[in-house]
Amino acid sequence: MQVPESRTAAELLDELVARQGERKFIVDGDRRYSYAAFQADVRSHAKGLLALGLKRGDRMAILLDNRAEWLTAYFAAMSIGAETVALNCWASAPELAYQLDHAKVRSLVATAEVRGRGLADLLADIHAHNAGVRLEHIICVSSEPVDETLAFSTLPELGATVSDAAWRNASNAVDPKDTACILYTSGSTATPKGVPLLHHGLVENMWRIGERQHLTPDDRLWLAVSLFWSFGCVNALFAVMTHGGTVVLQREFDAGEALALIERERCTVFYGTPNMSLALWEHPDREQHDLSSLRTGATIGTPEQVRRIAMLGATEICNVYGLTEAYGNSAVGDAHDPMDIRVGNCGRPLDDVEIRIVDPESRAPLPAGAPGEIIVRGFLTPGYLDAPERTAEAFDAEGFLLTGDLGVLDSDGYLTFRGRLKEMVKTGGINVAPAEVEAALSAHPAIEEVYVTGIPDTRLDEALAAVIVFRDGMETTDAELIAHCREQLAAYKVPRHYRFVERSDLPLTGTGKLQKNRLSEFFDPGNNVSQS
Repeated sequence: MQVPESRTAAELLDELVARQGERKFIVDGDRRYSYAAFQADVRSHAKGLLALGLKRGDRMAILLDNRAEWLTAYFAAMSIGAETVALNCWASAPELAYQLDHAKVRSLVATAEVRGRGLADLLADIHAHNAGVRLEHIICVSSEPVDETLAFSTLPELGATVSDAAWRNASNAVDPKDTACILYTSGSTATPKGVPLLHHGLVENMWRIGERQHLTPDDRLWLAVSLFWSFGCVNALFAVMTHGGTVVLQREFDAGEALALIERERCTVFYGTPNMSLALWEHPDREQHDLSSLRTGATIGTPEQVRRIAMLGATEICNVYGLTEAYGNSAVGDAHDPMDIRVGNCGRPLDDVEIRIVDPESRAPLPAGAPGEIIVRGFLTPGYLDAPERTAEAFDAEGFLLTGDLGVLDSDGYLTFRGRLKEMVKTGGINVAPAEVEAALSAHPAIEEVYVTGIPDTRLDEALAAVIVFRDGMETTDAELIAHCREQLAAYKVPRHYRFVERSDLPLTGTGKLQKNRLSEFFDPGNNVSQS
């Protein structure tokens, strides 16, 4: 596969149609789209968006599971210069309200039901939490659209009034350095950060990631990772697309269905988190399915976790290191490296990406083999959305992103991830900011103080755990706190473990500052502090 000449999403699709228009691009159940058919679908829907008044720089949010309409809406918006805000289907109404308001979203594409919640009720909850949310258009993907919404299927009809020339002018105005999408990621504060990613990075960095996996037009990606995460709509999608491959969608992850889908569609590319691979490995039907088509892919995990994916069939699986702010990955293993190399590190930095290891305090570069903070320069977000102070804190004077992660670069340039200097907890492969969970728990009337940390978990790598001090004369239970959190947070952000302690039990420094690195001691079975 030759290096793409394109530097925007729409140009990339046009380029691939010119090269291989009849090759399959998307498989969504019984629906199959060639590159040419998908291009036609995108154009008709893009014209519909233009007819609604969307233009370059406007923001359209997508709240869908993994379905073809997600990709159609994504490319339709990007093709006219609109910016896509990818919303987490697991998010609570307060979380969605914050993101819709913060990103100043004008239009929303959603299903009539979102993870068991009716769209009308969900929108009412969103407005109840933030009356500032102003949606001019709500576009419903459903055979029976919700009242006062516009059916997604009617966009082509609306777009019939828009000429090809008008669409082409809108598309030609898109610049490679325009924002293509905005993804929200947990940070060190209670509110998530909006991360704008630009068109050229989606093409250029993803091409390099696909090269490390040695992808070809014959490759078929199993995509059960949610499209609203950067691992899905940025990394996996564009790594495969830049190489002319096929994307096989799974609406939402189910291990048994995934095994059957991989076998039926002869998928060759595995993109998944360690807990997903564990669920596949432990499924009672695994040995009844032929997964021999699997070859390569991307994951992040321990040597044991990476080897498990290889044992499933993806013997050329690549271990990776990256962040949303860095277009998915900054370092990727080479699929043709020996297994012992690929499982022990995250590979070398990608072309046009520079990684340094520095002393977290002095910022001085450290020699090969010395652990320190990972900092990255190259393909990076231009800065957090409407957050200049956060941006200034995250980047140094030389343009390096200060990741807050601990790592080592060896003498051959291989990066090994050693954990997080920041307090972020990665549970089931998903980053969660303790401050965000603490803010939710602090709203409970019985809680005086709360501190959230991660503790080892055999299935999730880390599980969220909360240490709580009650207000005088008040108390509650694990079950009540879980129910409280579920009203405000996505399910994966709800702590699984709770310890109720006296304030005098908290580990403090001589100056009275909490030693957060010792919170996990409360969950040691040998600890004598009263526990729930």
